Amino acid sequence: MFTGIITHLGTVRRVAKSPGSTRFEIASDIGALGIGASIACAGVCLTVVEEEPGWFGAEVSLETLARTNLVHWRLATKINLERPLKVGDELGGHFVLGHVDGIAEVRARRQDGDSVRLTLAAPDGVRHLVAPKGSVTLDGVALTINEVDGATFGVNIIPHTLAVTTLGAVTVGTRLNFEPDPLARYVARLIEVRGNN
Repeated sequence: MFTGIITHLGTVRRVAKSPGSTRFEIASDIGALGIGASIACAGVCLTVVEEEPGWFGAEVSLETLARTNLVHWRLATKINLERPLKVGDELGGHFVLGHVDGIAEVRARRQDGDSVRLTLAAPDGVRHLVAPKGSVTLDGVALTINEVDGATFGVNIIPHTLAVTTLGAVTVGTRLNFEPDPLARYVARLIEVRGNN
């Protein structure tokens, strides 16, 4: 469980592909994590399988590569990082599971005062989970949805978030890992099940 409040940036320092998975080494000053620990990398919950001072390693399955933008990670790719939530920690964002449902593509970027306004296309199959003033996680960053217009939705990125996350570098066409509010996912499933009975 995470909150979508990014605390560190990481950089891909090594990519090792195999037929069944891909292993990434990520350089960061996040500190010791522990083998077997969970960490959110661009919004994707991964398990630490190797660790040395200044970097950690994680293996990514074919399923994760198929649903996320991790398939495009290369050397020097910047990544939003967040440690898991501990009991008693402040919940500054919203509940984030690190279970990405698909990719949201940036359709427009414009300045909105000191902030940046992004318009994105929601992934097929989960568009019904996007609601005005609801929550969404994009590349691990917890955000509030401003408006929904058919298949697209808008979010506002404040200057602080632009400065300390990878969202400051997004352009039209950038593909971001998308996780809707977990509560919306379960409510939608309950409605579906009740409708079939």
